[in-house]
Amino acid sequence: MDKTNPFDLPDDRYYDAESHLWLKRDEQTGRIVVGINTIGLDILGDLAFVSLADVGSAVRRGDVIGSLEAAKMTTELIVPISGIVIGCNEEVLKDPMKVNEDPYGKGWLFSIDPSDWEKEKAELVSGEAIADYAARAKEQMASQNQIN
Repeated sequence: MDKTNPFDLPDDRYYDAESHLWLKRDEQTGRIVVGINTIGLDILGDLAFVSLADVGSAVRRGDVIGSLEAAKMTTELIVPISGIVIGCNEEVLKDPMKVNEDPYGKGWLFSIDPSDWEKEKAELVSGEAIADYAARAKEQMASQNQIN
């Protein structure tokens, strides 16, 4: 992955095209780690504040799970899958810049024990469709002059 190119997305995850969140499933536990991808970070800019729902919260796909405040804007964080929040990245809550520094590693946001993964993963972008998603996002951002 080229960190200087926000449209170069790792192909080992799923993506929510609307919220620009990534999801990575642990095949052994079935649990999902969620973070924001570099396209979303390019739109937002440097993060200054992250708020997340409490561990133990039941969430449904489309619910607000928190917010991201950044240099360019503040946005609600919409959960991409249903389940129970089982973890929040405390390091990111203390220092939101960790998300910008390592969005696909130490900058993850929260983890979920999914309740309907098999059904809801069909709503996400994965595999060969990732390149098309990135290309569409790049075109849309270029037309809106949002590319940094």
